[in-house]
Amino acid sequence: MAEDLSILKEATKEEKYLSIIPQIEALVEGEADLIANLANISAALKEQFNWFWVGFYLVKDEELVLGPFQGPVACTRIKKGKGVCGASWQQEKTLVVPNVDEFPEHIACASASKSEIVLPVYRNGEIIGVLDVDSEYLSHFDAIDDDYLNKIVSLIDA
Repeated sequence: MAEDLSILKEATKEEKYLSIIPQIEALVEGEADLIANLANISAALKEQFNWFWVGFYLVKDEELVLGPFQGPVACTRIKKGKGVCGASWQQEKTLVVPNVDEFPEHIACASASKSEIVLPVYRNGEIIGVLDVDSEYLSHFDAIDDDYLNKIVSLIDA
């Protein structure tokens, strides 16, 4: 696939996901390198949705370590159970946080971040990391994001 994306500017959130998912599938198809795929997924999502921050943290030695991302600099290491990312990893589930300031033990990597969604990323049945998406707007993420982002992270395990 050519590395150009077709980005929808004037569309619903669902239409944007329906447009970007096949493009992400084409980007990762046939590419075995995990880091390359995570980098392209981060870039494609950032381009399509223009979120404040989107990227991955990878499990290494019982910590989450910063992986490929798009956005401002970020926290490098997160302990299991700490912050939204560590909680998602520990609980093995997607967390949608409408207001990060109300989340217990939230780790403020960037003060501009107001809401967040974090999804566990699996490979061969094991959590290898999390997809973390931040918005500068309160209550930005919902069930639509949960559904479609889970479809996207499932491509990593394919």
